[in-house]
Amino acid sequence: MTDTQALYDFAPLLRLMLLGAVIALGPLTWVWWRSRGATQGRRMQALTVLTLFLTFDLVMFGAFTRLTDSGLGCPDWPGCYGEASPLGAHAEISEAQAAMPTGPVTHGKAWVEMIHRYLATGVGVLIIALTVAAWRERRRARGAVPPGHEPINPWWPTATLVWVCLQGAFGAWTVTMKLFPAIVTLHLIGGVVLLALLCVQAVRYARATTGTGPVPLASGLRWLLGLAAVLVSVQVVLGGWVSTNYAVLACTTFPTCQGSWWPEMDFAQGFQIWRPLGFLQDGSHIGFAALTAIHYVHRLFAYAVLLVLVLLALRLRGAAAQVRAAAPAHARQLGAQARWLLGLAALQLATGLSNVILDWPLLAAVLHTGGAAALVVVLTWALSASVAQGQGAGVPSRASAGASGVGA
Repeated sequence: MTDTQALYDFAPLLRLMLLGAVIALGPLTWVWWRSRGATQGRRMQALTVLTLFLTFDLVMFGAFTRLTDSGLGCPDWPGCYGEASPLGAHAEISEAQAAMPTGPVTHGKAWVEMIHRYLATGVGVLIIALTVAAWRERRRARGAVPPGHEPINPWWPTATLVWVCLQGAFGAWTVTMKLFPAIVTLHLIGGVVLLALLCVQAVRYARATTGTGPVPLASGLRWLLGLAAVLVSVQVVLGGWVSTNYAVLACTTFPTCQGSWWPEMDFAQGFQIWRPLGFLQDGSHIGFAALTAIHYVHRLFAYAVLLVLVLLALRLRGAAAQVRAAAPAHARQLGAQARWLLGLAALQLATGLSNVILDWPLLAAVLHTGGAAALVVVLTWALSASVAQGQGAGVPSRASAGASGVGA
């Protein structure tokens, strides 16, 4: 049944969009109720933070979908056998499951895949709401807001909306191109970029509503922060490539791989990007040495990332101690960022080792993806909430006015 099913069937699209609107209605109602006496800026901040949280959950559920081999639980897009839910496709799914009981299409996998799509549609509706509200606030506040207190530039949520549409396209191609590794990796990257975009907006709304300026950092510390963000981003891409090529178990020992510090590896095959899952461009099967190369590059790069993250966390803790008396708000923020970075680095080390030594347990694998996404969020937060010393800190914080550069 899966072989004859059309890859695209837009018959259930309207029902899926309505379902997404219903899902988004819950968070929208909750924010409205909790913030009914607050300013529009605080409501927007609350909705942005909640959307960020739900997007993080979506990234985690996407990892669960991938790791349970549910990515093809419904062989068409955007619905399931042309229906809005697996209930309507019960006969088709049963036929596919009977033909291949452990295959890509089962009732359980279909539900996992469709729940992922429902959640993604709900997040998309929330981002539409953020975009519309930002443009309305821009028009309302034009000429009435003093310099330094303008609402967030509406092009930020607009760019986020464009990005989430592109992310939806990658989700569709993930299905229609049968888990093409490059597309699945791009889908993962797209989710992480979406988190970063929402995090920037959440930080800017917080600064606009509290009148708090960015934390001034010494240029060396700010540079280290940027380096950590770049390294973590590269490591996320490498980790996605490991996962989408199912190369986690190419090395099942630590710290060596296959009993060697430098096992047999085929980098040319391993990093041949545009090819089907399990195959090379010439149609031959990808070799085990190629999977080993994919895994080992990710592992080696992880050592450098962990070292930089620990160094950055220690520098942030030192900077927090320097300004604790003069700028307690800045000190608390820097201390929180340092603790998050140390905790997440430890989580990534523990879950990464668990994936290798314990034969890729599902919980550890999902947490490993979540830890990587959380690192991106924390580093984006740290970058968005700081500025290099001497570049100006914008509106001074009421709680930390008069503070000097941090980490000098």
